[in-house]
Amino acid sequence: MKLGHLNLTVNDVNASKEFLETYFNMTCVGSRGNGFAAMFDDDQFVLTLMKGKDVQYPKTFHIGFPQESREKVDQINKLLFNAGYRVDSPIESHGYTFYVQAPGGFTIEVLSE
Repeated sequence: MKLGHLNLTVNDVNASKEFLETYFNMTCVGSRGNGFAAMFDDDQFVLTLMKGKDVQYPKTFHIGFPQESREKVDQINKLLFNAGYRVDSPIESHGYTFYVQAPGGFTIEVLSE
């Protein structure tokens, strides 16, 4: 069995969409104004973004973007840092990983083995 769809409620659909397109190569395949966007990754996983008000996920909630190498994790970390996002350097935890708060009110983990 494979998970194929996830819906995130976000504070700002457009900012979340642009962030995911820019740093995680997701493609928007449809949207409705500022309230909804449907996005695909390279494996056709569907991530939908829906506008909510005062969205607050639990502290430990996050979505993950596994990478093929530590170098790719470092590259994304540097891109985000240079763009002004608050990111710590990757660490060894349950892999080589770091977290970033995405526009829209959710957290992303970037990791490799």
